[in-house]
Amino acid sequence: MMSSRKTLLWALAIITPILVLVWWWLGSANSTNSFLPPLSRIMERFQDLWLFAHFQSDVLISLRNLAIGYVIAVILGVALGFVLATVPILRAMFEPGVHFVRGIPPVALVPILITLVGFGPEMRITSIIIAAVFPTMISTIDGIRAVDGGLKDVCTVYQLPRAARLGSVYLPAAGPQIAAGMQVSLQVAFIVMIASEMMGPSQGIGSMTLLAQQSFMSADMWAGILLLGLIGFLANSAFDLIKSRVLAWYIGSKRMERNS
Repeated sequence: MMSSRKTLLWALAIITPILVLVWWWLGSANSTNSFLPPLSRIMERFQDLWLFAHFQSDVLISLRNLAIGYVIAVILGVALGFVLATVPILRAMFEPGVHFVRGIPPVALVPILITLVGFGPEMRITSIIIAAVFPTMISTIDGIRAVDGGLKDVCTVYQLPRAARLGSVYLPAAGPQIAAGMQVSLQVAFIVMIASEMMGPSQGIGSMTLLAQQSFMSADMWAGILLLGLIGFLANSAFDLIKSRVLAWYIGSKRMERNS
């Protein structure tokens, strides 16, 4: 029963986007609206722009900035979260400031960084790091503080060093909550990547898409939007796949609880 239901859900997940694309293709085939060109024209521009002309000069640069900024943000988020969660004095000192800064919309930080750092990849990577570090850090703090008290007592009794506590006790126990924060960080990093590219020199997917919109090249604009949607979908799907492998024990235990 569960297998057939899962197969049905997979089939719906595959068929629905295909039906939407077919409807879009047929419905826009005879479009004369310059702002809503035919999907066939959009796909032609998608191929010309993103698979050939601007793949190396824009797509790879955007993906590089996203990857570097996100990885650094996750490492910093987990490290800072562990320190703030395990050192009460530091948590009392810095937690109000952390919540204040994370309450600022991430996109609002981009103009400030342009003033301080200037244009270029350094500004874009820095903006991604600053925006994406907070979801992971907050989730790490909450996850480690929620670790069972018995595990914490065992660490104290055996006088485990901080590195051993982090790798052997805290990270496995808080792993599901940290992974949830990392996924939010990925989404934030993707948004800030696009926003930072829309300011400054014309380089990157976001910049090229904005330039197409300002130049009234609607097919190029829609091609850029489709590429951004595709990258976001693939990145999120890859994260879900990795999470399902790393946290297989946790997902399996939750499935057993539901079935019991």
